Amino acid sequence: MSETQTALVTGATSGIGRAAALKLARDGFKVLVHGRDAERGAAVVKEIESAGGSAEFLAADLADVGDVRQLAATAGDIDVLVNNAGFSWFGPTADLEPDTYDALFDANVRSAYYLTAAIAPAMAERGDGVVINLGSMAGQVGLPGGAAYSATKAALTSLTRSWAAEYSPRGVRVITVAPGPVYTGGSSRENLTALGKTTLLARTAEAEEIGDVIAFLASPAAGYITGVVIPVDGGRTAV
Repeated sequence: MSETQTALVTGATSGIGRAAALKLARDGFKVLVHGRDAERGAAVVKEIESAGGSAEFLAADLADVGDVRQLAATAGDIDVLVNNAGFSWFGPTADLEPDTYDALFDANVRSAYYLTAAIAPAMAERGDGVVINLGSMAGQVGLPGGAAYSATKAALTSLTRSWAAEYSPRGVRVITVAPGPVYTGGSSRENLTALGKTTLLARTAEAEEIGDVIAFLASPAAGYITGVVIPVDGGRTAV
């Protein structure tokens, strides 16, 4: 890049978010590393800076709309927004408590909605920007025990299409990346390995593989891609 651009990655202190932050930094972005744990955030910033990159940690509780808006205000002009933060819940539909249901939608959908609402209009005013939403193969296929989680990821896909219709005519590309099973440290490795065997490639992805796709979509090489879901699932949703 001829001049330094800024990428904000939510949930960047671990897993896919961390992998995306590291890759974007290697590609020349200044990366705003969002998270709630300052110690883990500092570790990611140090890793980026040790490799010659530029990064800053920003703390925010994305379950709080006020915190979301303050994060956007503190971040300033953003060239690439990666809406990665969120969590999953799997289990029988009848076992999901209302508080957990609300928290799931707040973390996975509402946070991305209001952060994009705070950042994308300025991108559109400048005529350039990229918003990448982290979906999931769970938003594309039915998984036992995944009704609510899958619904949050399907909602992000719908938001991607609507935001592309709203913002892409003014130069802002909006894309969903939909990973399949990924080793992130947040789930049972044994269960993920078993799920990986159901993909056409018969394996589970590493977080870095998803980070590479995110970085590509953020780059000028993906300049004609918007409003779509990019599956990164080893072919799991292809058949």
